[in-house]
Amino acid sequence: MASFRLTRVLPFLDWFSGYNAKRLRADLTGGLTVALILVPQSMAYAQLAGLPPYFGLYASFLPPMIAALFGSSRQLATGPVAVVSLMTATALEPLATAGSEQYIAYAILLALVVGLFQLLLGMLRLGLVVNFLSHPVIAGFTNAAALIIASSQLASLFGVTIDKAQHHYETVYKMFEAALYFIHWPTLGFGAAAFLIMIILRRYHPRLPCVLLAVVITTSISWFIDFERNILVDLNRIQDDASRAEIITFDANYDKLLQKMEERIALREQLKCTVESKGKRSVSTIHLRHDFDVVDVEIEELKQTIQRQRAALREKHFVAVERPDSAWEFYPRGVEMPAGTRHGTRWRLKIGNGPLDPSNIPMIGGGKVVGYIPSGLPGFKLPEFTPAVALDLLPIAVVISLLGFMEAISVAKAMAARTGQRLDPNQELIGQGLANILGSGFQSYPVSGSFSRSAVNLQSGAVTGLSSVFSSLVVVITLFFLTPLLYHLPQSVLAAIIMMAVVGLINVKTFVHAWRAQKYDGIIGIISFVGTLAFAPHLERGIIIGVVLSLFLYLLRNMKPVIALLSLHPDGTYRNRDRFKLKQCKHIAVIRYAGSLFFANVNYLEDKVLERIRRMPDLHHVLIVGNGINELDASGVDVIESLANRLHEQGLKLSFSGLNDVVLDTARRTGLMAIIGEDNFYRNASRAINSIWEEAHEDSSEEKCPLRHAPGVVKEVS
Repeated sequence: MASFRLTRVLPFLDWFSGYNAKRLRADLTGGLTVALILVPQSMAYAQLAGLPPYFGLYASFLPPMIAALFGSSRQLATGPVAVVSLMTATALEPLATAGSEQYIAYAILLALVVGLFQLLLGMLRLGLVVNFLSHPVIAGFTNAAALIIASSQLASLFGVTIDKAQHHYETVYKMFEAALYFIHWPTLGFGAAAFLIMIILRRYHPRLPCVLLAVVITTSISWFIDFERNILVDLNRIQDDASRAEIITFDANYDKLLQKMEERIALREQLKCTVESKGKRSVSTIHLRHDFDVVDVEIEELKQTIQRQRAALREKHFVAVERPDSAWEFYPRGVEMPAGTRHGTRWRLKIGNGPLDPSNIPMIGGGKVVGYIPSGLPGFKLPEFTPAVALDLLPIAVVISLLGFMEAISVAKAMAARTGQRLDPNQELIGQGLANILGSGFQSYPVSGSFSRSAVNLQSGAVTGLSSVFSSLVVVITLFFLTPLLYHLPQSVLAAIIMMAVVGLINVKTFVHAWRAQKYDGIIGIISFVGTLAFAPHLERGIIIGVVLSLFLYLLRNMKPVIALLSLHPDGTYRNRDRFKLKQCKHIAVIRYAGSLFFANVNYLEDKVLERIRRMPDLHHVLIVGNGINELDASGVDVIESLANRLHEQGLKLSFSGLNDVVLDTARRTGLMAIIGEDNFYRNASRAINSIWEEAHEDSSEEKCPLRHAPGVVKEVS
């Protein structure tokens, strides 16, 4: 018993039962194979999340190990994943500029909030909460997210830089518009080469690590040809007065923006304290709220101004001229230039999500690469917990928690079905929660279980979570010793890796399958898909639309359950009279009710029963077949009692068959059974019809009752 309790707290202790050298080799092989995919993929997903690529490595060294140690699945590979990375960017873009220190701090805080929510669900044994996300909703969201993720990487693939618009489809349009004029062909060439390598290797040599080989080959070529070609110059080296003036104005506006954002944070805290101390309707609160709104509008106006200035500066192209004194100067194309050696005609200003340093203006003469990656592990540091920001992040954190867990538990269940291992969804929530919580202490952003890497882990023969521990160790080795080798990795290759990874998320068959199962499921999936695309980058709205629609249609179906009149079928069973065109008994109405009886639908049952008996003037008995009734609440009891009284007043009797023990217990406790008569409750429809048939057909002129005789049935059914 003590051993059982210990493994509940430390589930990884079960790994070592019967562990041997053969299993160790299998776990080592699986861990190394997954790591070969994890290292480049995690860097690509960090870029998707709006973070520097090396933060993907930070999210890959501790969370996979923690999730494996405290989860229940032995092959689930945890780490950065595409959908969660995209949702992270969605959550943080309204709060801070992508890639900035504040943005990074919020990403780490988001991991903490996600982890706390998942851990709370797991400890309270509330893993079933994910059932609110139906499969059609998830299918619609996942397919839309895959398209959004793939299209979001086109700018990196074409080598153009644009600012994101309010809607994702506007961003894609701007990207194609920029690509028409400013496409960087060497960048596209590297991306295309990465695609080609991965596709060929997957088809002809599937056992080889195609992602890693694509990275190694393209990075080597990038280093050899000096693909990046960046140079830092003083502002005065740019020989264009208009460009210099625009850069100075851009920096000034950016400084104003940072000041206003700090002012907004201070006002938010001040407003919160004032509301708590003086109330929402106090004069001080109203003034502070006004000041906050003014600053908010000023921030939005500054952001739009900066965005326009940044776009204008990015469109400028310069010619690099090396003067006789070896100094480099940059001239706009089309102007008269001094004598000197020219070094390319497509130099551009490298403008990220921050101001420019006038003494070190970055000029790009080639393509974008990953760049400098700090070597070594990130130090332990508690996330900067700001209550106001945490509350802002909470709604999207809940969505990320549920979506991430849905992805993790889905792949874990699929693998458990193949391996026969026991899976505990609540323990998996605890493992994922701890991975995010502890990972946030080492600068990790939100992570989840990965479909692709988990499949590789299983196919490689991994038998326990030690494979994830080995993967983490490979990431640690990479951070300590291999980061300089990744400097020249082209960012278009990372874009290609992301696009190849999300292709597997696109599955049109799920919509067809849902439509064939139930049309409303297909409709929910399509609406979730369209809604997610339309509202992108606000992806959570697509999910909310799908969940609300699912709940609405669920209530609608339960408000009007299927009700059918039954008669004897030629195969000897009681079937739907209208569907099989069977005759109807004049004296007994056998009504099948396929739904529970609760406040939302009991009146519907009463209306349908009364509607049926109005069409049957010779009716003597009503039998309700209730095999599908799983619930009976107080409203249901009252309406059935009312129905029994109304039938009694008309000289008709009421009986039930097929009710389960829970419903029968409710009928006894509430006195309903005494009112209807305990003898009028039967175990099945056949017994009920045999019992009531004689009395209902007393003095009847009906020669062959359809409840006892049917075409093709020779003998009487007893």
